[in-house]
Amino acid sequence: MSACFTPGWHPAARRPRNRVGDVPFNDLLAQHRPLLPFLHRRFDEVVEGNAFVGGQWLTRFEQEWATYCGVSHAVGVANGTDAIELVLRGLGVGRGDEVIVPANTFVATVAAVVAVGASPVFVDVDPGTLLITPASVLSALSPATAADIAVHLFGQMVDVNSILSVTSPRGIAVVEDAAQAHGATRSGIRAGALGRAGTFSFYPGKNLSALGDGGAVVTNDTALAERVRMLANHGRSSRDGVHVEVGRNSRLDGLQAAFLSVKLAGLDDANERRRAIAARYRSRLADLPVQLLQIDEGGKPVHHIMAVRVHRRDRFRRRLAEDGIATSIHYPVPCHRQPAFERFSRGYLPVVERAAGGLVSLPMFPDIADDDLEKVCQVIHKVLTTRAATR
Repeated sequence: MSACFTPGWHPAARRPRNRVGDVPFNDLLAQHRPLLPFLHRRFDEVVEGNAFVGGQWLTRFEQEWATYCGVSHAVGVANGTDAIELVLRGLGVGRGDEVIVPANTFVATVAAVVAVGASPVFVDVDPGTLLITPASVLSALSPATAADIAVHLFGQMVDVNSILSVTSPRGIAVVEDAAQAHGATRSGIRAGALGRAGTFSFYPGKNLSALGDGGAVVTNDTALAERVRMLANHGRSSRDGVHVEVGRNSRLDGLQAAFLSVKLAGLDDANERRRAIAARYRSRLADLPVQLLQIDEGGKPVHHIMAVRVHRRDRFRRRLAEDGIATSIHYPVPCHRQPAFERFSRGYLPVVERAAGGLVSLPMFPDIADDDLEKVCQVIHKVLTTRAATR
């Protein structure tokens, strides 16, 4: 991959910073501080070249991202939600169609389905990984099924090939929602390269993140890539001034593309650090009354989120907060129970609903200091092994 930074700088130069006191859930400043000279340089170059919308930096990042993901095409768009919606529109999914989605995803996945006029069909997930399975897809099939969205949750990939064994014979498109899986692989193939298309968000908290919103669609389907690009640019064809469809304005800014090129150079290094952090968590928490999510042997996750399941979640989080440790929940209310989407619910989904009541996301970011990581583990030990924790 070509470099977009000063020669002599290497991704491995990033090191976890040493800090004391409170442990944040994420720390973007620690990520950006060593990159500031390179980000400033990209800013100057974009401004001097007037490459704000489209232009060389967007083209360069799209080529780099396609190469990284192992696909033929990448199209930069405004955000990850738009990426899903544009792919569905590009595939012709619309009113009267059904799209299968796991109920334990961020609402953006479902919102994109509803935005194109289709109906989301919520399904349950595997109890060990909390990922969608071929059985859950099979149970939801109907004559109206047009697509399935395989959400790579928490940084671990769905077994897309097994999903394809169910959908391909029926002509159903599989779209990979890879917003939490930048760089994850399964059988050596990166997220986004197995389905009809993959969609990414570059929201600031993602493994590969912009300094603002951003997203991308990746695919090996040339016609689909061209259609997504056209729809994202006001429905404009390659001929100047000709708008062949009612499109929208959903373009990745040249400035964000330039920043993403800088940060892409360090993505693999950062993901390796995430794997080391996850391994440390799994080792230190193995003997405690906390349920760790299963890691599928066929994949290599990137641990976007370190989610665990505990009893008395509110008490657990409160006790960690008292020791200065920030946590989060992904996600407290499943999509089929959200007021905006309840009309699409088809009833109780036991795995998703039980998980929603006990999931906690622990601090997980590449720059967490070893001492801070140890502090988190020690506090969890204290919380889960004291009598007070069970009262």
